[in-house]
Amino acid sequence: MTIRILLIDDHSLFRSGVRALLARQTDFEIVDEAADGVEGIKRAKQHRPDVILLDLNMPGLSGLETLQLLVEDLPESAVVMLTVSEQAEELAAALRSGARGYLLKNIETETLTGAIRRAAAGEAVISQSMTAKLVAQFRAPTNPAATTAACVSDEPRLTSREHEIVRGLTRGESNKEIARELGVAESTVKIHVQNILKKLNLTSRVQIAVYAVERGLTAPG
Repeated sequence: MTIRILLIDDHSLFRSGVRALLARQTDFEIVDEAADGVEGIKRAKQHRPDVILLDLNMPGLSGLETLQLLVEDLPESAVVMLTVSEQAEELAAALRSGARGYLLKNIETETLTGAIRRAAAGEAVISQSMTAKLVAQFRAPTNPAATTAACVSDEPRLTSREHEIVRGLTRGESNKEIARELGVAESTVKIHVQNILKKLNLTSRVQIAVYAVERGLTAPG
């Protein structure tokens, strides 16, 4: 299946570089690009891409404002922020506004391409270095996301296999990557993830990662 991608970034050189990198992937198609939010929204409505890579800091219509309009008008498109900003507040704001992911521009090409595929498949993607900052936002009493921590059970009992899968999710790995590491079927990992979400009373893989970091479940043992 071909993943159709739209780039929205005010730096033409960066857009050209990303476009060249993604064009090497046989399952990617760059349908268009835009230099600002207004034009990006227009072209998104025209092409209705599977994944939109959106810069956070742009002149005129900001990345967050653009994100909110895209999510409202094109709920079927996965919007992934691709930014230099490591500010926890902007990360939390983007996720609350409906971003499917939050990636830093200094990530490796393989990480970016993998994240795009996972976002297109419905998974939430976030740069691993931002996970601890997301936890801090979830802990902040004035942050609406803090209620997420309250919705987990006090002492959920995860099996040793579930702990292994949680650690894989925290590293940002896909079900396929986790399955390869553990020597099990990808469908088995999917079932385990569903069970973990149910046990922890959570709704997304990102929330599992936050929970794991907060409870110290990221290291073996």
